[in-house]
Amino acid sequence: MKFRIGYRTTKTAIGVALSILLAQQLGLHNFASAGIITILCIQITKKRSFRTAWDRFLACTLAVPFSALFFWAFGYEPIVIGIILLFFIPSLVMLKANDGIVTSSVIILHLFAAQSFSLSFFLNELGVIVIGIGVALIVNLYMPSVDKKMDEYQEKIEENFKQIFNEIIRYLRNGDSDWEGKEITETASVIREAKTIAFRDLENRFLKEESIYYQYFTMREKQFEIIERLLPSVTSITSKVKQGNMIADFLEELSENIHPGNTAIIYIHKLMIMKAEFEESVLPKTREEFEARAALLQVVNEMERYLILKSSFKGLKKTSKMSINRKKQQVSR
Repeated sequence: MKFRIGYRTTKTAIGVALSILLAQQLGLHNFASAGIITILCIQITKKRSFRTAWDRFLACTLAVPFSALFFWAFGYEPIVIGIILLFFIPSLVMLKANDGIVTSSVIILHLFAAQSFSLSFFLNELGVIVIGIGVALIVNLYMPSVDKKMDEYQEKIEENFKQIFNEIIRYLRNGDSDWEGKEITETASVIREAKTIAFRDLENRFLKEESIYYQYFTMREKQFEIIERLLPSVTSITSKVKQGNMIADFLEELSENIHPGNTAIIYIHKLMIMKAEFEESVLPKTREEFEARAALLQVVNEMERYLILKSSFKGLKKTSKMSINRKKQQVSR
């Protein structure tokens, strides 16, 4: 495995050093524990970091009076630590502060080592907790941008959609295809990875309107499910009919205009016109023609759902390099 130092590792190293140094300079006992708390509080996203920070602060502040009461009643014995944890851990679970179990256990052990409880001890532990959590939150405010990576995923998905549509077009026009279908498995994998990164990016933002990338990949995922559904209908067509060429022409135009913007309403209108032409066509004369047209109607219905999904998406505000290149090509024509 390749050796690398990631940004989270770097933040953890800097945060631990800062928290221990600060706690030491303030003359706090158990100052090294501030570094442990910092390590535990640095998470992969800002929102998760804030959530775990609150859980740990709540758990640690409750651990002091909770354990002090047990030690006062039963004495400073190792068995008492087990009794404390037996009751304290379920209490944290009930309060939904599970992430604070480890850090609060450290505080309980501090009290056991001190063999006494006082206001100065409480303030010292509070200082260690605040420094450890505070430094973690500060260093975790920096999160590297993943916009470039998400742009790459967006362009790859759109490129694959276009290729899949081109293969469908080729089959509708020629009735045969040597397509291996690698874009299907590849697209499923890309969408899955893209959603994971987009969700992590969403967790690093605090405004809902900034979750546009996650919404985009979710929309593409649902569209991809529709594409997977319509493929069997396409491959079931064994007879060439004029409606097949009409759908092929429609898909060709649509495939040339797959982009992160929202122009779906234009194609929904065109699809409705084509659907009306289908209904006005002369009835099929053979069983093969009937089955072919029924399958094509199913394709039209699925494409309508595909476009409705896109029409509900407001579109990415930025313009990708691929979109710019398409515009240049259209101008040159």
